[in-house]
Formats: sequence, structure tokens, C-alpha cells
Amino acid sequence: RSSDLMAGAGMAGGPFPAPQAAMAAREVNTASLCRIGQEAVQDIVLRTMEIFQLLRNMQQLIPYVEEDGSKHDDRGASNPLRFATEERKEIIEVNKKMKQRNQQLKQIMDQLRNLIWDINSMLAMRN
Repeated sequence: RSSDLMAGAGMAGGPFPAPQAAMAAREVNTASLCRIGQEAVQDIVLRTMEIFQLLRNMQQLIPYVEEDGSKHDDRGASNPLRFATEERKEIIEVNKKMKQRNQQLKQIMDQLRNLIWDINSMLAMRN
């Protein structure tokens, strides 16, 4: 009669089927964990590549400036007002570029912060 109860409950007679079912569940769980881990690693790699691409693009936006001071020699003596106006325009332009770069750096830092947060969360879930 106990075998009838086990058969009615979906279990075959004998001591081995229950461990085999647990083993199959464990294999499925391991496979799904591997898949989730692979997706997480791919996501991390993709985000890291995006961040490095942004950094590469920002590097191209930074112009090389020589510090020779020769451009100030020819315009300062004749007209101080024109010199001051040109200097002001240059300062405004540099300020605008600095604000753009600061915004880009802020975006990169936010992305890095999110990436680190995700990595730490995944590591915490693993433990």
C-alpha cells in the first residue's frame, strides 16, 4: 500500500527517485545560474566598453594648446579694448568647453558608479 501512495503522489517505488529529482533540479538551477552569470558578465563588459568609448571620444575633444604666448604680442599694444574683448571671448569659449567636458565627465562617473553598484550587488547575491 505504501507503494500505491507513492505512485499516486507521482513517485515511483524505491529509495533512488527522490535524490534523482533533487539532482535534476540542481542541474537546472546550476544551468540557469550559469546563464544569469553569463548575461551579467556580458552586461558588465558592454557597459565598460561604452564608458571607454565615451572616454576615447572626450580625449579627441581636448585640443592641444601651445604655451608660447606669441599671439598676445601683436595685439596688446595697439588697442587695449580690442585685446580685452578678444580675451573675454576666448574665456567665454573656454568656459563653455569646460562645462561640456564637466557634463561628460559627470555622465561617465555616473555610469561607472552604476556599474560598480551592479558588480557589488552581483557579488553580494553570490555570497
